[in-house]
Amino acid sequence: MSDFSLPRRLAAEALGTAMLVGTVVGSGIMADRLSDDVAVSLLGNTIPTGAILVVLITILGPISGAHFNPAVTFVFWLKRHLGLVVGLSYISAQIIGGICGSLIAHVMFELPVLQASTTVRTGAGQWVAEIVATFGLLASILAGIRFRETAVPWLVGLYITAAYWFTASTSFANPAVAISRAFTDTFAGIRPIDLPGFIVAEIAGAALALAFFSWLLRSEKPSD
Repeated sequence: MSDFSLPRRLAAEALGTAMLVGTVVGSGIMADRLSDDVAVSLLGNTIPTGAILVVLITILGPISGAHFNPAVTFVFWLKRHLGLVVGLSYISAQIIGGICGSLIAHVMFELPVLQASTTVRTGAGQWVAEIVATFGLLASILAGIRFRETAVPWLVGLYITAAYWFTASTSFANPAVAISRAFTDTFAGIRPIDLPGFIVAEIAGAALALAFFSWLLRSEKPSD
């Protein structure tokens, strides 16, 4: 990341998060229009999301690290890979970019640009699902970096594709994406009032992953 200036890194984070959210919201709208079957619509939302993550992490990772996620930035701040000011700048860029992604999706599908979601996503099951989803996402990143860094784009894309289906929350695993999805009253939306529970769960899942994998990935040389 040191090869690129901070403005370029922030632009990459904003662009990447915008394209990620635009894909989540846009594919949700398209899937919902093309099918009355919720399972088919969810599949139509899942595949593009996993695919775009592979692309975005591959092309923007060398510039900014391709966080696109305040939970990821939080973990790398805790690992002292980022300073506080840079970390907060990343998070701001991610949130702004993500909201823009939702609004652009509305423009593409000729919907009202400014919306607030009415989709209810709350309760203990949803919060536990977000802890699990974010834990697994950070596990994929931390272990991927440790053992096969070039595979991280695929690991993240495949993990999110799977987590869409095995978590009750459909795996937001990202506070910036959650905030951005509150700005769309479409298939991918979440009520603004439900955001705090999701964000707290996501940060908790990220912190748990850091704690566990900091221990798990610590190799020990055998004593002579």
